[in-house]
Amino acid sequence: MIHEIIPVGPLQCNCSIIGDEGTREALVIDPGDNIEDVLDLIRKHNLQVKQIIITHAHIDHVGGAMKLRAATGAPILLNQNDYALLKMLDVQAAWIGVAAPGKVEIDQNLGQADVVKAGSLVADVIHTPGHTEGSVCLYFPAEKKLIAGDTLFAGSIGRTDLPGGSFEKIINSLREKVLALPDETIVVPGHGELTTIGEERESNPFLVVGR
Repeated sequence: MIHEIIPVGPLQCNCSIIGDEGTREALVIDPGDNIEDVLDLIRKHNLQVKQIIITHAHIDHVGGAMKLRAATGAPILLNQNDYALLKMLDVQAAWIGVAAPGKVEIDQNLGQADVVKAGSLVADVIHTPGHTEGSVCLYFPAEKKLIAGDTLFAGSIGRTDLPGGSFEKIINSLREKVLALPDETIVVPGHGELTTIGEERESNPFLVVGR
C-alpha cells in the first residue's frame, strides 16, 4: 500500500492518498484544499485516481473535491445524510474565514457496508454518525488501517456542537462500530497525529469513562 498523508488547508485536514503498488490505482480521501500539492503526490507515485471519498461534508474536508475531480475525472463519494451540510458550504466558509468553494456535486452515495477499492486494496465503509449525520470511516482490513475522518482523534473525538452533531450518536458509533476493530488497527484521524484503536480504547477520556 502506498499511503501519503498531507495536511491541507487552514485547519490542516489530513488528506490521504492511497494507492495500489501493482495497478497504481488510487483513492483520495478528504481533499479539502491545496489540490496542486495533492496532485504532485499523485504524479510522484504515477497513480490513477479511481474515487474521491469524503468522510463528511465540512468545508475543510470537501473544499477541494471539485478541483480534484476536474483534474482526475474521478467520481466524488459522500454519505447522503450529509447532503444538507453540503448546501451550507458558503456558511461554513464564513465560519472559518475562507473563500467558498462553490457547488460540490456528489456522484455516488457512500453507505454502511459499502466497499471501495483501488486495485487490490479494499476498504469497508462504516457509517459513524455523530460529528455529522453522514460521517463515515474507511477500514482496510488487510492492512488494519482506519481512515477515521473527524469521528476519532488521538486522545479525543469529533466535536458535536455544529449542525448535524450529536454527542450521544458519536459515542454510540465509536463504542458499537469503531472499537469493534482490532487493537492494532492504525487510526488516521481527520486532523493531528496517528494513533491505534488499542491506545484509544485504553486512554481516550471519552471512551474510558463508564466502560
